[in-house]
Amino acid sequence: MAQTYLHTMFGPRARALQAAAGSRASYARMEANAGDADILTTRELDFITARDSVYMASVSEDGWPYVQHRGGPAGFLRRIAGNRIGFADYQGNRQYLSAANLAADDRVSLFLMDYPNRRRLKLIGHASSSDDPADIAALMVPDYAAEPERAVVIDVIGFDWNCPQHITPRFTEAEVQRATRPLTDELARLRARVAELEGLPNWKD
Repeated sequence: MAQTYLHTMFGPRARALQAAAGSRASYARMEANAGDADILTTRELDFITARDSVYMASVSEDGWPYVQHRGGPAGFLRRIAGNRIGFADYQGNRQYLSAANLAADDRVSLFLMDYPNRRRLKLIGHASSSDDPADIAALMVPDYAAEPERAVVIDVIGFDWNCPQHITPRFTEAEVQRATRPLTDELARLRARVAELEGLPNWKD
């Protein structure tokens, strides 16, 4: 855990519950030993740009949390500069809940999942949306068929890597195909060989 994430997310009640559960001392040491700021490094940026989906939570004007899923080709979520990341937001069901929430409160929390390797990165930051064509064009994914409606830009202030506990490995169709390609290639070779042998004259004749 990095410092900004710890000090932003650990409020008095969380610290009190940690104390009651016996975990406060270890978290206090983590807070004391954390760095000065949560700076996205190559490790985080490589993870972010390899993802093809993200879950983003925002808060409504009445204080209700709302979680939205956004996806696209791997790399649709990208670094703009420093700790600023963004993505082109494509047309959905036109409820515009996240867009409305961000207009009232720009705080967001993001979950990025790597199911095959059981890794999870959590980000917190301030987000804004823009319908400026230049902002949208800067975040568009080349050759992607969908048409973006807006650009969403997030200034990340904190992040946390989670342990793999309770993350069930899941695989995309492409990942399964890559993993089974040696077997399917061997099966095709054997089938071709069988067909070749079946076409030969019977040696007993």
